[in-house]
Amino acid sequence: MSKVREHWGSRMGFILAAAGSAIGLGNLWKFPYITWHNNGGAFVLVYLICILVVGLPIMMAEILIGRRAQKSAVPAFEEIGHKRWSWIGIVGVLAGFVILGYYSVIAGWSITTFLDCIGWSLNGYTPPPDGAFGAFVSDGSTQLGLSAIFSVATLGVVWFGISGGIEKVTKFLMPTLFLILIYFVISSFSMSGFSDAMAFLFEPNFSELPATGILEALGHAFFTLSLGMGLMITYGSYLTKDMSVTRVSAMVVIMDTVVALLACVIMFTIIYSTPGLSEQIGKSTVGMLFVTLPNLFYSGAMPGGTILGPLFYLLVAFAALTSTISLLEVMVSYFIDARGWTRAKSSLVCASGTFVNTIFCALSLGAVGLLSSFTWVSGKSGVLDHLDYLASNWMLPIGGFGIALFAGWVLDKKVSIEELGMVDSSGAPNMQYKIWRIFIRFVAPVAIAAVIIAVMLGKDFS
Repeated sequence: MSKVREHWGSRMGFILAAAGSAIGLGNLWKFPYITWHNNGGAFVLVYLICILVVGLPIMMAEILIGRRAQKSAVPAFEEIGHKRWSWIGIVGVLAGFVILGYYSVIAGWSITTFLDCIGWSLNGYTPPPDGAFGAFVSDGSTQLGLSAIFSVATLGVVWFGISGGIEKVTKFLMPTLFLILIYFVISSFSMSGFSDAMAFLFEPNFSELPATGILEALGHAFFTLSLGMGLMITYGSYLTKDMSVTRVSAMVVIMDTVVALLACVIMFTIIYSTPGLSEQIGKSTVGMLFVTLPNLFYSGAMPGGTILGPLFYLLVAFAALTSTISLLEVMVSYFIDARGWTRAKSSLVCASGTFVNTIFCALSLGAVGLLSSFTWVSGKSGVLDHLDYLASNWMLPIGGFGIALFAGWVLDKKVSIEELGMVDSSGAPNMQYKIWRIFIRFVAPVAIAAVIIAVMLGKDFS
């Protein structure tokens, strides 16, 4: 007898969990960085269009495949009669393994920065000496310890399943994350750079949009929603038939986009309120997040910095945890469905296997010379750097391209109509479905193909 599949306890539980998987360091860290370097307004507008015509259609496709099959990424294609296309799910599971390996390392940095901020808020601020961050990341034992804490926390949530673990935790983490963000935005109202930040962010000037800006917006619109790695197929497989795929997809996209824009409001207000800071933003997003910002919270440039400092890095940690949970679930769900393992066994094996990868990444930041100096791709150095490059530039775009082709050209049209529920009073496909069909068959594949071609020509989205 087959096991009864777990399901989300409520529509909001799914939306918060799926949004949590999408909302991560890319929203709080990468999007403000690339928006700044692409000169704001026009880039943001292009990004929003890309989210609408590429990101949303593919998310709907992934969720409807998972919901239809009631299986995780790989066996989903087998369940609906297309075993030859299960390679898409295989790419997704491998992407989850690769990304979680290095993401846990970076997520761990939020723990120590949060603790540092607590200490500075209570005892006074002492600026770290020059080179302190470099010494920190090259300390192998510290990196392993922080990564282990994050990995154990992730395992602990996934171990208890969908409604008892992931849904319960994200119902706490996501509202808390939004409350912290809103507090930051309200605090930014009183800062001198707020109006300049809003103008930079929401007044488009296409003459200032770099030639590569459209491609950058397209690439991030795809990556930010956690598409192409089988994650939304997996989460969709726990979705009951009474929940609208279209509505929940739209809600997830809206929440992810709002968080990214709010993060920009906060970051750019800080930049415009602090004399000389805009000149300090160089090529390192890491430097901005973990070196420059902590100093700003306690330098007197930011009102209420002693409160905002710890809150901000608690926000970063929460966002990272909701992402690592979903990455592990992709692998765990696969072994439950395809191998018949119990959740406990699958969680423990997948978490342990991934942590081996995490060890290599943690030690590749200076602790072990061979792992740190390893070079395969020009301009990259170390295991962590290369895995980030592999996942962002190849695995996710290829997975997403496969999803678009499958949903648009292979999947029975009757199945997508039934799952999306886009019909008129006579039962025929309505205009919404026809628009989605055009986007998933033509716009999304062409757009993702452009990303892949750009990578082949040397563009780096990592």
